[in-house]
Amino acid sequence: MSEARAVTRILTRRPTVEGAGVRLQRVFGQVDAALDPFLLLDDFGSEDPADYLAGFPWHPHRGMETVTYVLAGSVEHGDSLGNRGTISGGDVQWMTAGSGIVHQEMPQRYEGRARAFQLWVNLPAAAKIMDPRYQEVVAATIPEVTPTTGVKVRVIAGVVGGAVGPVTEVMAQPTFLDVTLAPGVAFEHAVPNGHTALAYVIDGDGRFGASSGRALTDGQLAVLSDGDAVAAAAGPLGMRFLLFAGKPLREPVAWYGPVVMTTEEELETAFREYRAGTFVKKRG
Repeated sequence: MSEARAVTRILTRRPTVEGAGVRLQRVFGQVDAALDPFLLLDDFGSEDPADYLAGFPWHPHRGMETVTYVLAGSVEHGDSLGNRGTISGGDVQWMTAGSGIVHQEMPQRYEGRARAFQLWVNLPAAAKIMDPRYQEVVAATIPEVTPTTGVKVRVIAGVVGGAVGPVTEVMAQPTFLDVTLAPGVAFEHAVPNGHTALAYVIDGDGRFGASSGRALTDGQLAVLSDGDAVAAAAGPLGMRFLLFAGKPLREPVAWYGPVVMTTEEELETAFREYRAGTFVKKRG
């Protein structure tokens, strides 16, 4: 019999400004053993282009991964590997910074409410010097399954009902699901013991955990205890949530801005190299 994970903490998004003046909501963004290997989660949603058109001009990353998931709208991107393109509604960009990458992300004007999320994932010390890489996953390649009536799951990373997500070969062995539940419907998903699991509600409300669980609503994230399954049940409005899970690194973290290393010396080296123009080790 599966052991459903309990809610140990609830985090609520808060407004902040990033990039060249993008107004967004930060769900978390700090070193926290309970969130390891996840570092940061931002939620962006606005009908006003003035909130996002300034975008995120060219900037560096090293030692971590960024995962961008667009629900509505589009983001033009480019990087020092030579990648150029646009990610649109339903698409995912999984960028592994490794030894160093410089990129930009520029949201485009959208008629309606633009919505996107960005998750930062730490890399283990041994992988912080790996070559950077980029996975662009278009919406049509992401499986969408209905394991039971009233449940719809987009499988970005991980496995649901035999459907395998297209994001692979990632250090954290991640699960990344976009789950929609009809009112009153329950859902359970197996997650390996020892993996960190987080559930972020992006619409409606519901409960997480065994039996009655704890209630969450739009804009709240559940930090879940250990166990081998995540159990959720939608409230009367239905619920949509993002489920993130991954293997914790349990390593020291030295983090400043867009660079995440294991020691302060490595951090200082990264910024010294950036100032000297030697930050990027591999170019396209």
